[in-house]
Amino acid sequence: MKNKVWNLPAPVAIPEGLTEAGYAPLLAAVLAVRGYTTAEEAAALLDDGPWELCDPMLIPDMDRAVRRIRLARERGELVAVYGDYDVDGITASCLMAEYLQSLGLKTEIYIPDRLEEGYGVNDGAVRLLHDRGVSLIVTVDCGITAVEQTALAASLGMDTIITDHHECQARLPEAVAVVDPKRPDCVCTDRELAGVGVAFKLACALDGDGKAMLSRYADLVALGTIADVMPLMGENRRMVRAGLDKLHTNPIPGLDALMALSGVEKRNVTATAVGFTLAPRINAAGRLGRTSLALELLLEKNSSRAIGLAEELCGMNHQRQQMEAEIWEQTSRMMAGKVPTGPIVLAGEGWHPGIIGIAAARLSETYSVPTVMISLDGEQGKGSCRSFGDFNLFDALAYCHSLLDAFGGHALAAGLNIHRANIDAFRRALQEYYVSHPPHEDEGLTLELEITDPALLTLESVDALQALEPFGSGNPRPNLCMLDCRLSSAVPIGGGKHVRLRLEKFGQSYDCVWFSHPIERLAARRGDQVDVAFYPQISEFRGRRTVQLVLLDLRRTDAATLCRQALAGRTGAGQGLTRTELGRLWRSLARSSPIHLGVGRLAGIEPGLNPMQIALGLRVLSELGLALVQTDGQEVDVTLIAREGKADLMQSVTWRRYHK
Repeated sequence: MKNKVWNLPAPVAIPEGLTEAGYAPLLAAVLAVRGYTTAEEAAALLDDGPWELCDPMLIPDMDRAVRRIRLARERGELVAVYGDYDVDGITASCLMAEYLQSLGLKTEIYIPDRLEEGYGVNDGAVRLLHDRGVSLIVTVDCGITAVEQTALAASLGMDTIITDHHECQARLPEAVAVVDPKRPDCVCTDRELAGVGVAFKLACALDGDGKAMLSRYADLVALGTIADVMPLMGENRRMVRAGLDKLHTNPIPGLDALMALSGVEKRNVTATAVGFTLAPRINAAGRLGRTSLALELLLEKNSSRAIGLAEELCGMNHQRQQMEAEIWEQTSRMMAGKVPTGPIVLAGEGWHPGIIGIAAARLSETYSVPTVMISLDGEQGKGSCRSFGDFNLFDALAYCHSLLDAFGGHALAAGLNIHRANIDAFRRALQEYYVSHPPHEDEGLTLELEITDPALLTLESVDALQALEPFGSGNPRPNLCMLDCRLSSAVPIGGGKHVRLRLEKFGQSYDCVWFSHPIERLAARRGDQVDVAFYPQISEFRGRRTVQLVLLDLRRTDAATLCRQALAGRTGAGQGLTRTELGRLWRSLARSSPIHLGVGRLAGIEPGLNPMQIALGLRVLSELGLALVQTDGQEVDVTLIAREGKADLMQSVTWRRYHK
């Protein structure tokens, strides 16, 4: 397992245009870091005013899909909506089926059993639908690779409309329409739609009133888009914001009941709550082979019946959590003492195929390598794969295709079917591809902004960050840092699973919490100087609102690291370094130059200055040619350079930055 690498931010100057436009300091700083430096640019990102949906007819084959569905209505045909068993597929299925039924079409939903049929369109399902009298299949969130199944449907006299958002392969299915914004000939400006987003676009094309459709289906679109980790920028951002507003004001009965039972407050529902609280509960139905329960919940119009369905779904999610814990315990034992240098490929008897993807994701994060978990049943195995960094899983599986019965998915997550006898060869082939296509180094913990002014962490300033919601892929929650804080207290909470801390900085105290981090693992003691990575939030308790820092990482302040950051210009600290303090530092160095310092001894040079001030002072002296400062590993060497006359501090770029 790797320790987190911190990528510290460069200093940022808050543009006057943002503060003059009324943006709070912290929001203005984050906007500036993300490239929104003018009031006009910020408004274009944050404005909730009137806007237009992208024309759905710009997606290839949308016109053909519309004509065929209208023909089905005229003929009174039976239509099957064929979906997927994850949250995106379930929400897309409900949206499409509900809308087609509202047009008067006889419609049924078919979602393959995750355990018996696996992902995507399969021959058996096509034949079954034909036997039921279906003459038109509309896929949602799947079908882009169903070349043979589409041909089978045609041979049985059935038409197929494909709506999908996955990557297209060289050969497309010969369907009546293939509606996928990932097609090379798509001219849409926003092509990163979820499966539910593509289904929504088809409904918009059929209805002709996109805003009315969004008012009707925004909560379903938001749920599927967030759960499928689509970039929350552009049209996705707007649709998700509309969905969060609908969840707050007028959610469908099923989601209203699920929020109430899972503790999500309607008055303050966020994308994070949707992704980490609502989505897993709906996913649990598909993982355990009970997709029908999730469909019933989302289609239910009666609030009382919705509560009963939501209770059953929450119970199923608890069962999923227990099974996940058992699999994780087994995989942890299998990995004990191992330090993988390439992809992890584990296979086990009796692992639930619907749960192994969660374990694969945890292993991937723990060991920083791609992971494949395979559930064995006799001679057959079903695998779930999760990537790490920028390693392209889909391309890797394509390289190993001769050893697989089937595979599909994305660059970051995929699934496969494999014979037991081929697992060892697959493990070697995957390692071979990994070596020849090594991923770039993991970027580590990227921090957008260093807090160097207490005005950035006031209640009003932190509260203003809500304007950036919804947070998610493409629009991440701002991760910040403070360096050289004093740890004044740390106490365990939550039965020892978490820790509550208090930090001192700028002459103020900050309450912090670090979830899923027992106090025994805290790499610092009371009184230590520490650096913290965190995101700020507003904590509400008994009507009182305060700022709370949710920690992502904590480390003891490292002298050599501070020097390297200061010399590279990667710290915004030091506004408190005065001419007098710089003089004291110079005199302290003069008494012992050259000086060699190990970890933690930076503060010992001049007791009146903190390590960050000293590091910044060394940078000023280095820029003026008064000192040679070298760092090697965790060591610092400082040698003063003799020169005649007085130095002009304004010749130092660093000094000018903080003393204009």
